[in-house]
Amino acid sequence: MSVPLVSLRGARYAYEDGPTVLDGLDFDVTEGRALALLGRNGSGKTTLMRLLSGGLRPDAGQLSVDGAPVAYDRKGLVRLRTSVQLVVQDPDDQLFAASVAQDVSFGPLNLGLAGPEVRARVDEALAALDITGLADRPTHLLSYGQRKRAAIAGAVAMRPRVLILDEPTAGLDPDGQERLLDTLARLRAAGTTVVMATHDVDLALRWADDAALLTPAGVRCGPAPHLLGRSELLAQAGLRLPWGVAVGSLLRAQGLTAADGEVPRTAEELASLVARA
Repeated sequence: MSVPLVSLRGARYAYEDGPTVLDGLDFDVTEGRALALLGRNGSGKTTLMRLLSGGLRPDAGQLSVDGAPVAYDRKGLVRLRTSVQLVVQDPDDQLFAASVAQDVSFGPLNLGLAGPEVRARVDEALAALDITGLADRPTHLLSYGQRKRAAIAGAVAMRPRVLILDEPTAGLDPDGQERLLDTLARLRAAGTTVVMATHDVDLALRWADDAALLTPAGVRCGPAPHLLGRSELLAQAGLRLPWGVAVGSLLRAQGLTAADGEVPRTAEELASLVARA
């Protein structure tokens, strides 16, 4: 079995003067797999993402990258953050520079890269997020969707192997969501592994290869169509069945598809299934 790109083993974390949020957690990020992270508010999603990206250090347990334990000194954290980048839900918590290009350049500059390399990374990240035309735009004049893209571009400029996104589609209109998903598809095709935290089970079913459900009994991981079809686990995680799973069950009950028939992830896949029935 291949070594996970990023892994937590036996991780425990409690906030000061607060309850233990995660305890004995084992969690893997597999290279090349789109992973959706789901759970009710307070389940520990944000804590887990910050542990994976080095924003928090586990009280117990071990974070590893490519099987090598992460050291929480300057050198170790720089190594981690060139491999794993987290983009928080609210872009205003992440954007602070006067212009988009200046903001995107912040991470590469902190790596001590030479000017030409920084400019190349900024240009590459802006192009990847389709916001090259916004390079000189003041960040406070951006629309919400543009601020989301600028925040992601700042992470992409670090050329991470793993990009972790906290509710990236929240607050976006349908067109903005589709454009963002197209961008994530391009990033994945270029070799970036993407982890997305979301409450949207329909989006998770459509987009993810794998899903991780944070429940009071612990984390459950597996292929997205299988895991998101388990109503008892979804209930523990405070989630409902995705529409594709519900429709697939109805089609099977009516004899319109095979008992082990595929689960439609999109409206187009549903139309194809019905046309073949």
